[in-house]
Amino acid sequence: MAKQAESKLYPIQHYVKIILVISFSALILDFIISFASIAIVKQQSARDLRDTANLYINRINSDFSYLNHFMGWTLANDENVKVMEKHATDETEFIKANSALYRRFVELQQSYGQAYNFFLFFKDKNFLLNCAPMGMTYKEYQELQQQINVYIKDKIIYDQFYSRWSTVQLAGKFYLINIVPYHDSYIICLIAADELIRPLRQINLGENGYASLATADGSLVTSPITNNGKLLNAKPGGFSLMNVLQTKTTVIGEFTNASFFVKLVIQFGAFEKIMIAQLLIVLLALIVACSLCFILLYFKNKVLQPIKSFSYNLAFWTEDGEPLDIASSKIVELEKANKQFSHLVTQIKTYKIDIYEREIEKQRIQLDYTKLQIKPHFFLNCLTTIHSMAQMDMTGEIQQMALSTSDYFRYIFQNGQDFVRMEDEIEHVRIYLDIQKNRYRDSFDYRIELAEPSRHTPIPPLVLQTFIENAIKYAVSRDNEALIALTVDRRIIEDEPMTVIWISDTGPGFPPDVLAKLQHGQPLDQTHGTQIGIMNTVQRLEYLYGKNAYIRFSNREGGGACITLYLPDPPANPTEMGA
Repeated sequence: MAKQAESKLYPIQHYVKIILVISFSALILDFIISFASIAIVKQQSARDLRDTANLYINRINSDFSYLNHFMGWTLANDENVKVMEKHATDETEFIKANSALYRRFVELQQSYGQAYNFFLFFKDKNFLLNCAPMGMTYKEYQELQQQINVYIKDKIIYDQFYSRWSTVQLAGKFYLINIVPYHDSYIICLIAADELIRPLRQINLGENGYASLATADGSLVTSPITNNGKLLNAKPGGFSLMNVLQTKTTVIGEFTNASFFVKLVIQFGAFEKIMIAQLLIVLLALIVACSLCFILLYFKNKVLQPIKSFSYNLAFWTEDGEPLDIASSKIVELEKANKQFSHLVTQIKTYKIDIYEREIEKQRIQLDYTKLQIKPHFFLNCLTTIHSMAQMDMTGEIQQMALSTSDYFRYIFQNGQDFVRMEDEIEHVRIYLDIQKNRYRDSFDYRIELAEPSRHTPIPPLVLQTFIENAIKYAVSRDNEALIALTVDRRIIEDEPMTVIWISDTGPGFPPDVLAKLQHGQPLDQTHGTQIGIMNTVQRLEYLYGKNAYIRFSNREGGGACITLYLPDPPANPTEMGA
């Protein structure tokens, strides 16, 4: 009976059904696994992008709030405005007051950028004049004056524009407008919608993702442009397989006291392309298996066993994603196909895992860089220093400290590029050192030397500050006056132009164990929250330059740490540098 069971024969159709069932099961299982993996990675990417957008929106809300307060205070309290209200526009008193008011708004415009336009309107004179250099055409200026007259005559200004930012279209171009009234005088702030949304367009939202401003009714006031400059059609297009597979994630960011909001559409097409490629591979295996089944119908006595072995190798997979080890075929062509297919599947899976890991690592480095920008303890220390100066009636020092602190954090939060100009980064370091000197007084001094050819050299933002902060932390003390030196020059090294940066101090230098790890490229211990800045900077340089940039760590003979950075010119198409 046992022999009969072992020698039981089945028709070819039986094996064909088994192969088809297993092939379709593998196809469905692969689709589920691919979809779940892509969904997890996309969810993490969308969360990081949402956090970045919220930081920018919070900064804009703060700017809007300050501008409202500034314009309202100016109308109610500035003597220049009162003088201009009492005199005709061609009188000397009016012209002098206008010049004084113009200088105030020029300083305000320098803090917030040339994109912000400021105007003063007198209803009784029906006169609109700009309070700062205009970034708009004369035709747009004329339409603005007409719109202001319409708003005032229709009595809708208090409902729609008072202390509230709204949209207005001038000569076919959308602007964001805020009108602050006081009696019969009005101050208008105007900014182009495309200029406000421009920093968010530098975020990578995917091949067909875009950032735009929209009104309450859902209409867009800025063009849907990708970060590579491609103009998209915001309306849903026709049906296509890629439109179905490339799911979109929409993030809405609300502004305070505004009739518009930010709309981020995130669409990463690369993930779906990988899934489609993998599904096509499995589908190809299914087609091959079906073809082999038909061949079995014709050659059941001569090639049944080789075909069975090959089809099972196509259909069955182990839990680790590797083909099963089936016995060798006696047909040379099938044996070669078996090995080549196994090698192809291994390569595809390795490539897929490598892309996922690199994408996650990239997002992690960018998130760490964003976290390093936010230093609440440093901000609190600056406020404490200003408070101490106020107690000693140090008015001049308070003004300088407040301006330095404002410039420092403005540079921190307005910098979203991969590269900035060297002279801007050096100026930021100088401001940081001046702030620290106000805290430590005569405990240290600094020297900065910037060679002329290096002024416009691109450099990743906040790289120098990381090492300067390290020097302040470990080299400066109340006992001995320390010297921090920063030198930047251009050199030709191995026939390649490079920017060489030397940062040194006269402190105790690196501890021997830390110096040994840095010189051998070993990771530092970050369990206690230390050395995070150095390790993050090393990873950022490797991400931006690959292996072309390198850092040398050493201790000076007379005492103190020394760091030398060798930075090549950035890639051919780096992220747009700050102006």
